[in-house]
Amino acid sequence: MTGEVVPMIPAVNIDAALDALTEHWSPKVIARVNDQYVKVAKLKGEFVWHRHDDEDELFQVIRGRLRIQFEDGGETLLSPGELCVIPRGVMHNPVADEECCILLIETVTTKHTGDVETPITRSIAEQLA
Repeated sequence: MTGEVVPMIPAVNIDAALDALTEHWSPKVIARVNDQYVKVAKLKGEFVWHRHDDEDELFQVIRGRLRIQFEDGGETLLSPGELCVIPRGVMHNPVADEECCILLIETVTTKHTGDVETPITRSIAEQLA
């Protein structure tokens, strides 16, 4: 031990962060680990077909179910406690038939809707607010 004073490091309550969300498809950053943001979001309905050319994207379902559709016609169904990593460059479309709560882990440079700009696209600044 070096005798350094370590500041209090607060815990992040994921359920409370999710409960505070009021908009669907509007992720909020709750933590940062090196060059990755940890985000929470509430999803409902269909998102938008998009890809991230330079970054992988991790989806973990906390509540509800999430379908992730792929360009080739396949899809992955996620239930609570399950996660899926979408490799960079893969065209995908998240769909939540009922409200779903997720945790995302993305590189800090990841654009919300990847290569597509839509009215629901949120900037990093909006996700940090």
